Amino acid sequence: MEIIGHRGCADQVPENTLLAIREAARRLPAVEIDVRRCGSGELVAFHDETLERVTGADGRVAETPWTDLRDLEVLESGESIPRLETVLRAVPDDVTVQIELKERGIASDTLQLAMTTGADVRVSSFLPEALAEIESTYLNVPNGLLFGDEPEANLSRADDLDCTHVFPHYDLCVETDIVSAARERGYDVIAWKAAQTTDDVRTLREAGVDGVTADRWDVAPPSLRMSAES
Repeated sequence: MEIIGHRGCADQVPENTLLAIREAARRLPAVEIDVRRCGSGELVAFHDETLERVTGADGRVAETPWTDLRDLEVLESGESIPRLETVLRAVPDDVTVQIELKERGIASDTLQLAMTTGADVRVSSFLPEALAEIESTYLNVPNGLLFGDEPEANLSRADDLDCTHVFPHYDLCVETDIVSAARERGYDVIAWKAAQTTDDVRTLREAGVDGVTADRWDVAPPSLRMSAES
């Protein structure tokens, strides 16, 4: 089972920063980041629509130019908001970058950057329209729908979108037959909730999922971690 550093293991390092990505990538086979377009058009690694929680600043990411975003501090850590291209170039070749598209209209530019940097990427989104845009790029990239309810309806949506993966919530994986139902349709299953304990990981492993996002790299059993040499 693959352990994926959620926002770069956000419990241990400031989320979606280069520091988080590098530290998680030293220890885990995959890292997850959120992507949005900022006010001047660049793609940046940032989760929220607004800046307040993460930076203390006012405003929306979509209305703030890169020249202003780059000077903001993430969670009083001394780290800054990175551009997507910078993140992709920072990840080692043997580590997968799981990119969550937080809005519509960015799939093509996201995948073009992945091609340019040579990054190994997998794409997810809660937005079916964002995933549908991947088909127009004519690029064969692993992708899947994130969802937290209506398992049967969302499996059907994944069928319509020609997804390779589905990303159901932890609760669906342990309380419903979503894993076996997805398997029957040929999907890999990656759970989300951001696992925070070894029990979370153990439970999902028993449920038969292929992977899970985690807020801490130390919840992964040693056999599922990569070497973390300093």
